[in-house]
Amino acid sequence: MVQIAPSILAADFANLGKEIQKITKAGADQVHIDVMDGLFVPNLTFGAVVVKDIRPYTMLPFDVHLMVKKPSVLIKDFVEAGADAITVHLEADEDIPMLISLIKKYGKRVGLSIRPHTKVSDLIPYLPDIDLVLMMSVEPGFGGQQFQPIALQKIAQLKEFIGRKKVQISVDGGINDQTAPACILAGADVLVAGSYVFKSKNYQKAIERLKEGVQK
Repeated sequence: MVQIAPSILAADFANLGKEIQKITKAGADQVHIDVMDGLFVPNLTFGAVVVKDIRPYTMLPFDVHLMVKKPSVLIKDFVEAGADAITVHLEADEDIPMLISLIKKYGKRVGLSIRPHTKVSDLIPYLPDIDLVLMMSVEPGFGGQQFQPIALQKIAQLKEFIGRKKVQISVDGGINDQTAPACILAGADVLVAGSYVFKSKNYQKAIERLKEGVQK
């Protein structure tokens, strides 16, 4: 079954610990943490100290998504803060093999993310060495954007490239009960959902609707 990773970018920042507890009880599988530096994307979000402070509120895995120009200077801090996976962008201004090796050095899962219009084929050289691909179905930087249908074709294409490799496909951006089924059918393993979960009146029902997706 598909996994659901609520993005805390859409959570109530004044009650972040409680929000983490609520999605844990509601059936979330992971916690998605969007880190922005104001350079790679025109927004600022969380530092490692925030991840450290919310770590005690759940046992769920933390996937820290570094939307930053220079991930290498932050990786150690987020590992020490409690990250279980570190996802960096293929478009970052650093050597990708170096970043993969650095994350592996700390024993964490390695993710690579691409923007909506980056070629899926650009990921091919790195697939044997990573654990997940985060497919952005919106332009990174802001929550609440509309899903870009081009992502479905790219998910299916990526699924073919992955073949029998043990690489998860995660999709981030505009995920709701309408877009989730199509993503799952295309080959997605993890759905990152921010607004759909955190802006709902019932987190458990929202997560259940996403997980049920194709079955309906």
